[in-house]
Amino acid sequence: MWKTAEYTGWGRFYRAKGELARPERASALDRIAGEAPCPAIGQRRSYSDGCLNTRGRAIATDRLDRMLGFDEETGVLDVEAGCRLSEILRFFAPRGWLPTVLPGTGFATVGGAIGMDVHGKNHHHVGSFGQHVTGLTLHHPDGRREVLPGDPLFAATIGGMGQTGPIGSARLQMQPVKGPVMMVTERRVPDLDSYLELFDTTEATYTVGWIDATATGGNLGRGIFEEGETGAGLVPPAKRGKRIPMDAPNFALSGPVVRGFNAAYYRRIPDRGRTVVKPLEDFFFPLDKIFDWNRLYGKRGFHQFQCVVPLAARDVLREMLTKVSASGLASPLAVLKRMGPGRAGMMSFPTEGYTLAVDFPARDQAAEMIRRLIAMATEAGGRVYLAKDAFATAAQMDAMYPERADWAALCNGLDPDHAYETDLIRRLDLRAER
Repeated sequence: MWKTAEYTGWGRFYRAKGELARPERASALDRIAGEAPCPAIGQRRSYSDGCLNTRGRAIATDRLDRMLGFDEETGVLDVEAGCRLSEILRFFAPRGWLPTVLPGTGFATVGGAIGMDVHGKNHHHVGSFGQHVTGLTLHHPDGRREVLPGDPLFAATIGGMGQTGPIGSARLQMQPVKGPVMMVTERRVPDLDSYLELFDTTEATYTVGWIDATATGGNLGRGIFEEGETGAGLVPPAKRGKRIPMDAPNFALSGPVVRGFNAAYYRRIPDRGRTVVKPLEDFFFPLDKIFDWNRLYGKRGFHQFQCVVPLAARDVLREMLTKVSASGLASPLAVLKRMGPGRAGMMSFPTEGYTLAVDFPARDQAAEMIRRLIAMATEAGGRVYLAKDAFATAAQMDAMYPERADWAALCNGLDPDHAYETDLIRRLDLRAER
């Protein structure tokens, strides 16, 4: 059942070696939970060390991927925790249903989406993933436990990074959709102020912005703003998948290369903007068609910094982008979104404000840059996304996550031996009862 393996998160910077089990049935998960309690991991799409347990054991849930039942009257889907969100989309979109919240990758599992309380391009309207979970099953040493909203254990599990035990299955409230395609309006945005004004005034269901993180001066914060709505009609051909066959050399993401790519990418949208029809997967999961795209960052891997800052902290966003553009360290992947107040768990990342995400190749200078950005977000009353963090400190956690101590006390009472801890939990001392 247990096999020793070396594995990484999606960023490929932190690495672990330990024993993994891959149960195929809920009964097998019961046995593991009773005999060898340990954390559960899914497709390891967390960027850093949230899905790693160095020199320990972990349960890989990728074979627990069945859809167990669907109520067409209520739209509630009963599904195992290892099921990928892309599979739910592919099966249900032609039938007029979608998960209410979808993150930027369809490789995320239901259990992972719950454990990190992921958000999507419609957070400003519908909140986080966990707000649409109507129940879940935890597998504990003493047996299965059904957990419902309103139970403190539910709030500790949503966004709780697996610290309340392995999730075996969950019930998701799906949403009806107009059809199997997305109607997407794309427009150029010349600067940061224009960007934020669009986010504040749009009425679109889905919004997201690509940022040119190399732009400076009057162009600081320029990018491409997308507004999306589901629609009916013929599904256009999806983009063909491509595979990255090898780790890219260091020069592939050098400053001049990234600046040139970003300038061309910005100009691909006409001055007047455009409206296009896309398959749902191409809109929700734009990078999933490039298999192993994390190899573009080379053998050392990469980091993603993602924070959310309050709506009043526009100047902080501007200062962040100024520092990033001046550093020459950013990759082409930088995203800006508006978030609403919705969150479902004690340790959930989402909070009302603007969220900025920037990828950096794992070079020595990037670590110090990211630490400065984390400090700026903290001082502004914001927080970083622990699913992607690599450099925050334990001392910053209580300011970012004010319910952390109460969450830690609940987790420690449930798991006094700390069997569910991962490398992330230990690095940030998240379960310390300070």
